[in-house]
Amino acid sequence: MQEKIRLSGVYKIFGDQPRGRALDLAKAGVPKDEVQARTGHVVGLTDVNFTVREGEIFVVMGLSGSGKSTAIRTVNQLHTVTDGEVLVDGEDVQAMSGSKLQSFRREKMGMVFQHFALFPHRSVIDNVAYGLKIQGVGTMERDRAALKALDMVGLVRYAGSKPGELSGGMQQRVGLARALASDPDILLMDEAFSALDPLIRRQMQDEMMAIQAELHKTILFITHDLNEALRMGDRVCIMKDGAVVQVGTPEEILTEPATGYVAEFVQDVDQGRVIQVEEIMIDPMPLRADSTLREGLQHLGDRAGAFVVDADGKPISVLTTGDGIRVSGMGSNDLADALRTDFERCGPGHTLNEVYAAAGRGIPIAVVDEDGRLIGNLDPRAIMQEMGRVESLIDGFEREVFM
Repeated sequence: MQEKIRLSGVYKIFGDQPRGRALDLAKAGVPKDEVQARTGHVVGLTDVNFTVREGEIFVVMGLSGSGKSTAIRTVNQLHTVTDGEVLVDGEDVQAMSGSKLQSFRREKMGMVFQHFALFPHRSVIDNVAYGLKIQGVGTMERDRAALKALDMVGLVRYAGSKPGELSGGMQQRVGLARALASDPDILLMDEAFSALDPLIRRQMQDEMMAIQAELHKTILFITHDLNEALRMGDRVCIMKDGAVVQVGTPEEILTEPATGYVAEFVQDVDQGRVIQVEEIMIDPMPLRADSTLREGLQHLGDRAGAFVVDADGKPISVLTTGDGIRVSGMGSNDLADALRTDFERCGPGHTLNEVYAAAGRGIPIAVVDEDGRLIGNLDPRAIMQEMGRVESLIDGFEREVFM
């Protein structure tokens, strides 16, 4: 995918002389608390580098003070940077000013905040159309765009209502519709769902991902909630003390934490909800139907089982180690006597939670593509082994710290 946003070597220092001694200390690797103690300046960002690809949801996650909201505000120049570059479509955002900056903000991107920031005296449709009105778009055209955006978030029938007549979740939908109405390339979402109740928050996540599947916007999403980050992000950037700690897919963050800090974060995450079958499935190595049972058992090696496929590559039966040994012990060398057809199928994008019950039967699961062809073999034992990986990783980081 094409690069849409790039932060390169970005520093942000808050204080009277941000480009003085505080910046020099930050660049020398002095911790932010020490920089503040020695200079009275606050380090917001330290050598931040990441790229956001066109059409992806890129989530920046961190606790309070991590620099995540400061980072997003450099992308539309709500914050100027002390050093470094912020590029959008290859253009230096920080070099913009005046009418060019205003046009960039209005036409290139929409922003959704934690607090709804709706005009209480305006109707829902007027709130949604407000940005277009500022751009000088005519009444009929902006109302059409506002109604289309409201339809996306399921609020068309509330177009004439006032914000105070809506629930918190509905008001946040209005805020999202307002950002979508001008059809921007980029959505900046700063803790957009953080003020909502858990159930409403999950519904908003679902709706946002459904909208994204249709519109394919570039979304820079800020959250302090790791579960939200892992659920929504195509890639996740974890920040701490103004610096980037790790960038990766949700699976990479969960299964390959770069530091003990990241490992501590992910230890309480339901791994099975994030890790997908394709992460742990093995090559299918299908079994020839004309093999003998003895040849079939040799073919298995240390695998729990292997599948027999038809002429189209679709699995039709499976030989398990247990069935093979049992039938062989009865004196048969006929492979057909040991094959079974009551196996489960799944896709490579299924999560481990989705196949956990099927794995409980102890029979290998056939991983198939959209046409039903065998593309992988999922050993039930591999699921439990993978689910326990994070704890061992955390133990390893702890040993590194204390040795």
